[in-house]
Amino acid sequence: MSELVNTIIQGILIGGLYALFAAGLSLVFGVMRVVNLAHGDLIVTGSFLAFTATSILGIHAALSVVFVLPLMALLGYSIQRAILNRTVGTNVLPPLLVTFGIAIILQNGLLQIFTADDRKLDFGNIEIASMQIGNISIGWYSILVFVCAIAIIAGLQFISYKTRIGRVLRATADDPEVAQVMGVDTRHTFSVAMAIAMVVCGISAVLFAAWTSFTPLSGPSRLLIAFEVVVIGGLGSIWGTLIGGLTLGVAQAFGGYLNPAWQMLAGHIAFIIILVLRPAGIFKGR
Repeated sequence: MSELVNTIIQGILIGGLYALFAAGLSLVFGVMRVVNLAHGDLIVTGSFLAFTATSILGIHAALSVVFVLPLMALLGYSIQRAILNRTVGTNVLPPLLVTFGIAIILQNGLLQIFTADDRKLDFGNIEIASMQIGNISIGWYSILVFVCAIAIIAGLQFISYKTRIGRVLRATADDPEVAQVMGVDTRHTFSVAMAIAMVVCGISAVLFAAWTSFTPLSGPSRLLIAFEVVVIGGLGSIWGTLIGGLTLGVAQAFGGYLNPAWQMLAGHIAFIIILVLRPAGIFKGR
């Protein structure tokens, strides 16, 4: 019984990381109705930026966020302003094609620079330290990631509903044309939304890089997880992203508990079941 409880707890904790993967994707979809196919590769790009910062400067992995987050925000704003703003509209196909192209460029660029070797960030002793509750062992690093996930998603919710930029983002998401008539620069607003999403990607990239090893080809698997989480939670729903991450994490953990070979399959099955029962997700988005 304690083994099953431990499995569920581990699923909940990794669900926090999954929610971080998906939060930026959910924000971009909620504001622009764009599914960013380069999302996973942008996360991996952030991981390699963190790895480069720690390797060159010799700093602790946690301090790499000081360099990663501004660079990711600048990258997100630039991509949106220079490229994606030209494709955003009623037709969903152009953004899909463009972001797919960006994903290919990022993958091949990272392969050329870093080769296909595995990399991993070192967070020190916290990676192996754990808290013992009876027969249940909970890693402190997993707890750190889960707390970060809740804090960041709560922060996104606060920005969306309690700040001026959040009101502008929601107004633009509801009706870009009316927002533009009211004096909102929608091109800038979309770019700011992408920059915020990339900051979240940068945080998840650093935490992911210390959780497990990564390569330039790790992006598609991160995208798949993020997409499933967003759909499970509800397209455009910020708190739904957290619930979606927990659902997917627990499903994978339970599948692995039954048979290690079923871990990823169990997550996909849970995704399909929820998609059939609630096509709009557990929480309907904005």
